[in-house]
Amino acid sequence: MSVMIRRVLLTAGAAAVLVAAAISWQPGSEYQQANAATVHQQASGTTDYQQLQKFSRVMDMVRQAYVEKVGDEKLIDGALSGMLSSLDPHSTYLNKDMFKQMNVDTTGEFGGLGIEISSAQGGILIVSPIEDTPADRAGIKAGDLIVKIDDELARDMSLADAVKKMRGKPGSGITLTVFRKGEDAPLEIKIVRAIIKVKSVKGDLIAPDYAYLRITQFQERTGSLLDKQIQTLKKRSGGTLSGAVLDLRNNPGGLLNQAVAVSDIFLDKGNIVSTKSRAGKSMNFDAHMGDELQGLPLIVLINHGSASASEIVAGALQDHHRAVLLGTRSFGKGSVQSVVPLSDGTAIKVTTALYYTPSGRSIQATGIEPDIKVEQPRIKPVKQDDKVPFPSLFESSLKGHLANGNHDKKDHKKGADVVASPENDASDKMKKRLPLDTQLQRALDLLRGLHALKD
Repeated sequence: MSVMIRRVLLTAGAAAVLVAAAISWQPGSEYQQANAATVHQQASGTTDYQQLQKFSRVMDMVRQAYVEKVGDEKLIDGALSGMLSSLDPHSTYLNKDMFKQMNVDTTGEFGGLGIEISSAQGGILIVSPIEDTPADRAGIKAGDLIVKIDDELARDMSLADAVKKMRGKPGSGITLTVFRKGEDAPLEIKIVRAIIKVKSVKGDLIAPDYAYLRITQFQERTGSLLDKQIQTLKKRSGGTLSGAVLDLRNNPGGLLNQAVAVSDIFLDKGNIVSTKSRAGKSMNFDAHMGDELQGLPLIVLINHGSASASEIVAGALQDHHRAVLLGTRSFGKGSVQSVVPLSDGTAIKVTTALYYTPSGRSIQATGIEPDIKVEQPRIKPVKQDDKVPFPSLFESSLKGHLANGNHDKKDHKKGADVVASPENDASDKMKKRLPLDTQLQRALDLLRGLHALKD
């Protein structure tokens, strides 16, 4: 499979190089005669060669008549950038700096703000802020539309220019002006750049015997790190778990092979994802025997910041009825990009395929609908003059209530939650977070219900 992909990518890379070479090469009469024969055979009167001649004439005019002298490299880079960005929001030309930075990004450490972005009408769309980064801490949210970066309008920038503008020296500041749904006026958000170390996988217990698994991004070792995290939480719970929550909210995606690896952790068999492209054969990725949770209840959290690789995992687990999806509709990026390195240290990232969930559905531009829709409400701080609700009253609250005769008997019913201990209980950080996270609360309630029914 990898050999076939490599052949396709090499063909695409060679084509890109030939375009640049044709600009400075004037074909001889033999080539023109052969080309003329090709024209005669085509239904269309316009050939690739004629289009390249047009490109060459325009480039020559710019060289001679533009108000300032412009080098050929800048012109060709600009042409390639425009060509790819005109195809779709995810195809782009990567200059040497951008290609180098992209390779750093997938390893989990890079400089900048910590956001995944996409081109959009009127500005730059934030697909998702990455957890525990300057952008996340400053209050950037998935779905925000950047209209200004410092004093420059974002609508006049290419995606590559926007990335370059937002990255900079750690410790330096930047101001993003964003439009946000539900707000009456644009928001100005100041962010301080930093070296960003993204921890791909996080884990904790949300209650005794119930695991919380968080994937912030799909990087090179996400699958193996998730497996290790599950084993760690099992040990904390005395060797067994009663269920788990897999949190993919605000996860912008990442590497396809790691999305497959993560899905495989929870599946015993069947298709995980398939891709269909115009060039080359379709590819299928299947699960191997071995569900790390052994069929225990699994809840997957998604929202409109869950994109690409996150949607592959969510779609596979939903189609196999292996997990219940809870939250809001996902972003809807159902396309696959291939990165093709070029000989001069640059590269192109081009959309080469669409992917399909096991049931054969494409989620491109539609997203994945959760099985249970739960909006995350906006939490408002309690003011001092707000009325405190009257406390609940029970029989045990009444003075002189009768005892029930049970004394200190404990309920040993099968399936009841175990008594919490420091090892198998949630961390203090999780205990503080849970009351503020409505979707996670609902996920825990559902897990407990599914566990009770199973027992």
